[in-house]
Amino acid sequence: MEKIRIIEAKEYVGKEVKIGGWIANKRSSGKIAFLEIRDGSAYFQGVVVKNDVGEEIFETAKNLHQETAVWIYGTIQEDTRSKFGYEIHVKNIEVVGGSIDYPITPKEHGTEFLMDNRHLWLRSSKQHAILQIRNEIIRATYEFFNKEGFIKIDPPILTGNSAENTTELFHTEYFDQDAYLTQSGQLYNEAAAMAFGKVFSFGPTFRAEKSKTRRHLIEFWMIEPEMAFMDQDESLEIQEQYVAYLVQSVIDNCSHALSVLDRDVELLKKYTELPYPRISYDEAVKLLQENDFDIEWGEDFGSPEETFIAKQYDRPVFILNYPKAIKPFYMKPHPEREDVVLCADMIAPEGYGEIIGGSEREDDHDALLESIKAFGLTVEDYQWYLDLRKFGSVPHSGFGLGLERTVTWIAGTEHIRESIPFPRLLNRIYP
Repeated sequence: MEKIRIIEAKEYVGKEVKIGGWIANKRSSGKIAFLEIRDGSAYFQGVVVKNDVGEEIFETAKNLHQETAVWIYGTIQEDTRSKFGYEIHVKNIEVVGGSIDYPITPKEHGTEFLMDNRHLWLRSSKQHAILQIRNEIIRATYEFFNKEGFIKIDPPILTGNSAENTTELFHTEYFDQDAYLTQSGQLYNEAAAMAFGKVFSFGPTFRAEKSKTRRHLIEFWMIEPEMAFMDQDESLEIQEQYVAYLVQSVIDNCSHALSVLDRDVELLKKYTELPYPRISYDEAVKLLQENDFDIEWGEDFGSPEETFIAKQYDRPVFILNYPKAIKPFYMKPHPEREDVVLCADMIAPEGYGEIIGGSEREDDHDALLESIKAFGLTVEDYQWYLDLRKFGSVPHSGFGLGLERTVTWIAGTEHIRESIPFPRLLNRIYP
């Protein structure tokens, strides 16, 4: 008898198998018991018929508690009534680990209760589906950049200075000097791009931003490509190709998870159509002002503004060339305008906000030096970064995609806290 995972059931129709899993739910009707079984790969139904298994096994089935760990022995059958399409006709049950008074029952629970029990909430079908989609996005990310000739680089998590906003850094002591948890791997990726041409990093980043919105986490994961000999327009093409690739990979490989989440696959398919629309910051401000938004040129966009702009399009949209004053020091000014920089944010549809921020980087040593001073940063801290402009500087561009925001959008879930196994929020560091 072969040991399989539930997700492999379609390959074993009519065959006897052994599956290790947990009881997610159960119901019984006279001489038949129905077990909802999960094993980490999927959920499906186990059917226990008293006349087939005998009194002892049937009583075991009837008395199984939620989240009891079991070995299930039986025959795989097709089940056209279920979304999954297969079930197991149980012949024997072996209890491995008991479970009494499991706290998350099949009823409504408050968010704080579920977050306090996040270590158990991960087992629910919806959370399971969201994190399967997260895993597929991670897999597809490596696949995409490997196919495109990128080298993966691992920038440090502990840094001696800021990549963007010094007020959003987590401070720590590094022996006898100050250090900070990284906001971004970008500056280090620029150094690596001068060595390898095209690189990407994929790691945790931290923002000490006191925000409680459904789009913000304190600790999150970023995918940050950096490309030498590439201007901003070429970078935008890579960005939209990458995002479309992620969406298509989820459609192709996570059909069951999307079904569990009731995600509209036809809508997702629309997001794979390229190119994505582009609108300048100037045009975006004008559009907002014409629709009664209280915003002036030079101000950044918040969630309401981003959501309104996104609703004008049926796919992700790029907003180009933001004011220099509201963007980081390293962005290259527009060649025809000193007041804006060569940058873009990609705004996801359906109110999910910014998922990518990117720019062409300032490649001139003297211009970057002046920018560092203008932003009130310490030149000595960025000397290594300035060196990149002294020894063979080239035009280069890059971007950062927030993994959790992208998961939230593609999965169609409401809050970013469900897109990461153990979210770190303003008032939550447990469990």
